[in-house]
Amino acid sequence: MNPSSIRPPFIPSPTISAFQIGPLSIRFYALCILAGIIIAVWLANRRLTARGGRPGVVLDITLWAVPFGIVGGRLYHVLTDPELYFLPGKNPWNALKIWDGGLGIWGAVAVGLLGAYIGCRRTKVPFSTLMDAAAPGLLIAQGLGRWGNWFNNELYGDPSTAPWKLQIHQMDFATGKAVLDPAGTPVVLGYFQPTFLYESLWCLAAAGLLLVLDKRFQFGAGTVFALYVVFYTSGRFVFELLRSDYANTILGLRVNTWVSGLLLLAGGAWFLARHRRARSTVEAGPASSSQPDEPATSMAPGARHE
Repeated sequence: MNPSSIRPPFIPSPTISAFQIGPLSIRFYALCILAGIIIAVWLANRRLTARGGRPGVVLDITLWAVPFGIVGGRLYHVLTDPELYFLPGKNPWNALKIWDGGLGIWGAVAVGLLGAYIGCRRTKVPFSTLMDAAAPGLLIAQGLGRWGNWFNNELYGDPSTAPWKLQIHQMDFATGKAVLDPAGTPVVLGYFQPTFLYESLWCLAAAGLLLVLDKRFQFGAGTVFALYVVFYTSGRFVFELLRSDYANTILGLRVNTWVSGLLLLAGGAWFLARHRRARSTVEAGPASSSQPDEPATSMAPGARHE
């Protein structure tokens, strides 16, 4: 074999982002998001049950949190990238096509938490306990969801010659297939840093670390979720700096870079405040312990309310 004919290694990308079942088009992006939601709900249910929660109550809360989260994620995406939908020549109705990709995690988490809060009030589950139970699963869901970006051939960094470089095709999202050249071969735009993969691996590793730390230490109510914010945003801040795909910027930095940095600081401050409060409560003794703000009648006797 001629050594010059050997192709350098790379990570291939799919040439299809959807498949048909009758008249229905199924997007791999949506399937990745769905898989993440299922695992996150399953893990949150296990963790909440271990804290004394009623088995299955997480599903009741999820029925509020997930729709809110999807709406919030799409709103964030559209509001931060309005030129994709509302400039002359663009179709504003495409803003509703969530299956083509485009969910802002910040909007999804913020509005999803609002839905979860409503669900917690209706099921009488302490909101901080639910947040702590759900935090590792959220990271896993985000890590799995990034593989939807792989199917869409998006979320990549600068051009790369590394062995783990990512092949990116020119995709036609109307058909869910790669654009073909005159010879019938999928058009390759180039080879880039696989930032989607970096973020996916970071999320999965952070989820594992969060589970270990939560088992090893008693941080106090709300601190596990605060650590989730710290872990995710610290990685996201770096990955945003590596990305080269289109994004709006402020003072030369991507909008999501600013949001990641600010939330990283907020999450760190939140963790320290909640952890110090928990330590001071323990040192003061049971007599000074405050009662939970939220009703907890659906938690079993002796439950770990946090």
